[in-house]
Amino acid sequence: MAADLAIEAVGLHRTYRTRTGWLRPRRGTVDAVRGVDFAVARGELFGLLGPNGAGKTTTIKMLNTLLAPTAGTARVMGLDVVRDTRAVRRRIGYVFGGDRGLYERLSALDNLRYFAELYGVPAREQRARIGALLDAVDLTGRERERVEGYSRGMRQRLHIARGLLHEPDVLFLDEPSIGVDPVAARELRAMIAELSASGTTVLLTTHYMAEAEELCDRIAVIAAGRLAALGTADELKHAAAGRRVLSVEAYGVTDAHLARLDALPGVRDATVEVSGAQQTLHIQTDAHVDVQSAVLRELAGVRLGRVETRAPTLEDAYVAIVNSTRTGVAA
Repeated sequence: MAADLAIEAVGLHRTYRTRTGWLRPRRGTVDAVRGVDFAVARGELFGLLGPNGAGKTTTIKMLNTLLAPTAGTARVMGLDVVRDTRAVRRRIGYVFGGDRGLYERLSALDNLRYFAELYGVPAREQRARIGALLDAVDLTGRERERVEGYSRGMRQRLHIARGLLHEPDVLFLDEPSIGVDPVAARELRAMIAELSASGTTVLLTTHYMAEAEELCDRIAVIAAGRLAALGTADELKHAAAGRRVLSVEAYGVTDAHLARLDALPGVRDATVEVSGAQQTLHIQTDAHVDVQSAVLRELAGVRLGRVETRAPTLEDAYVAIVNSTRTGVAA
């Protein structure tokens, strides 16, 4: 492994055994990860994107020693994740989204003291290190309150402090901003950027494209257990090069409408984003084709709002990449 690499994955596979039925059980296998290769430089903030079930979390768990690869190899800071498990764990931190991983009836301070013991932080260093981390995650003054009274954003900041207690070289952040309000999410992004700037290697998974574009030096897209794309945000946008996006606010669009829109000449992809009662159609088209009139005809009888044409974003490119793996057609 090159000395300047923090993470290296080569041909990673992970297969699960399955069982269905009770009277006559049928056994099978599911390939969650099917040969993933990538490398992350030391100090890089690397993004891992993909739809639910694509293999992102399974990949992270193999890299941080929680799952053994079925095949392939992975190294973290030059250490093999299978042969050098304990040494790898001393060099990494793992933060995941949600409410798991903290003791709610304890204060933030007691949580950090407890995990400092588990991580083997020397007793003479614990007080100063915990104090510095509480300052870094903006919880000073609230550290003696029980975690059960914390907001989701405060819990996530405490999760990050917990993951940094032993000063890891590599920090895995698995959807850290999930369920967090916009203000808290902005604070988390600023904190993650500061971590990377200080020299910590960060591997981030997220479903939020704006978050990935703002933070990540490079981004990998995993779909159906395989690496579908790898590059900077601008490089990934080339997957949607030669396209335009027609966005339509609507109320009452059905799957039948989407199917008819997908079949229109010049339409490359049609998806719908739902926010309460409002739907927003995102229709990717060939750049030289004007489909607006045809789209509006297909939506006759549907209540419509704003209609606009725009250049593709990273999210549009991501949709194009993921859908191309499902259809087998190049994006």
